[in-house]
Amino acid sequence: MTTANSKPKTIIALGLEGSANKLGVGIVKHVYPAGIPTDTELQPEMIELANVRDTYNPPAGEGFLPRDVAAHHRATIIELLNQALADAKITHQELDCICYTKGPGMGAPLQAVALVARTLSQLWDLPLVGVNHCVGHIEMGRAITGADNPIVLYVSGGNTQVIAYSQQTYRIFGETLDIAIGNCLDRFARVLKLPNDPSPGYNIEQYAKRGSKYIELPYTVKGMDVSFSGILSFIEQLAKTKADQYTPEDLCYSLQETMFAMLVEITERAMAHIGSTEVLVVGGVGCNVRLQEMMGQMAIERNGKVFATDMRYCIDNGIMIAQAGALAFARGFTTP
Repeated sequence: MTTANSKPKTIIALGLEGSANKLGVGIVKHVYPAGIPTDTELQPEMIELANVRDTYNPPAGEGFLPRDVAAHHRATIIELLNQALADAKITHQELDCICYTKGPGMGAPLQAVALVARTLSQLWDLPLVGVNHCVGHIEMGRAITGADNPIVLYVSGGNTQVIAYSQQTYRIFGETLDIAIGNCLDRFARVLKLPNDPSPGYNIEQYAKRGSKYIELPYTVKGMDVSFSGILSFIEQLAKTKADQYTPEDLCYSLQETMFAMLVEITERAMAHIGSTEVLVVGGVGCNVRLQEMMGQMAIERNGKVFATDMRYCIDNGIMIAQAGALAFARGFTTP
């Protein structure tokens, strides 16, 4: 291993996340005791300094509009920024770079947070690092769990993808052909008028725990890809026209079991394809305990292991953007 400089190196990065209704500010410190290596994977000592978050929650039965989310982010971000700096016990003079979510996500909220990031970059004379939201989830998951070279199942409100790392880039092996699994759960929660606090998916999970009767639903797997729009349309009709036959608990239970089985199938296929024995589940839906159980059972049968994080890291947060951005910054990457 060679290093650009054998002297110890420290990078402190500020991360701003606002791609959807979660606004997060995180600060991470990377320590390279022997300097930053130039020919091997970066494996710094990661120290979490701050990770604060605020969520925009519309009324039960309603979704969130981009303009309302953007207004929430604009009104809240300075308070969160000050809280993060206070939690980290540092000043902005000690930061090395400012990282922000460049995409994908909702346009108006992304723009609101990007404007703050660029303003801080100019005010504080610090380099700017744009971060891919998906890569932020993956890099944070790897750092927290210690997963080495896993198949990544990325499941959230806007994304459903099976990903693996090959030839210095993340490659998508399979994905949803229409809507994301989190979007499917959110939309069904609106049909049932479930609260948005702490999240629609979490409330569906609690209902599903009380369900016992499995209702057969459309199961759509096409090779390495999945489709959720048909199952959503089908179960919405059941909820609206046959409420006397099926309880909300049984509907939530059946929806989870069916969709999670689809995810297990394509993840196992990807594991077999590349010969991996590790699965890393990231994204907001990755917090679901039942999904982790089903994935874990599959992994055990393949002599493998599942890695997952808790709600501090699987739900959108600022420190995951700081984590991925600090790694990119260490390699000399900045955003003009």
